[in-house]
Amino acid sequence: AETRSWFLKGSRDLEAGAFELTAPSPFTEDAVFHAQQAAEKALKGFLVWHGVPFRKTHNLEELGAQCEAVDGELKPVIDKAVPLTKYAWKFRYPGEPEAPPREEAQAVLALAREVYDAVLARLPKQVRP
Repeated sequence: AETRSWFLKGSRDLEAGAFELTAPSPFTEDAVFHAQQAAEKALKGFLVWHGVPFRKTHNLEELGAQCEAVDGELKPVIDKAVPLTKYAWKFRYPGEPEAPPREEAQAVLALAREVYDAVLARLPKQVRP
């Protein structure tokens, strides 16, 4: 149930990110944040399923290394996920760079979806939202 909960929350992040881009003035900074969160929650869900404790972090490289230790075949998808880490903070605070363009946000969401789906595919069907 806990694993499924992580993936359900990640799925909602993907939905929220996509929705943010439908606004007349898209909320791209929110979309990329949700993308990072979806990837993070997928990795954490994978670790929960395998009984691997993790610390409170947004660092996808750290979480990914823990996932790779369980399943080395995840390395290619983890390598793709690591650059998403910066979206956990990059546009979240005043004084940060301008919001990313729509094209970047779309690409980041697509990558997060790829990571989410690849990690979820390594787990039994009963944990799928």
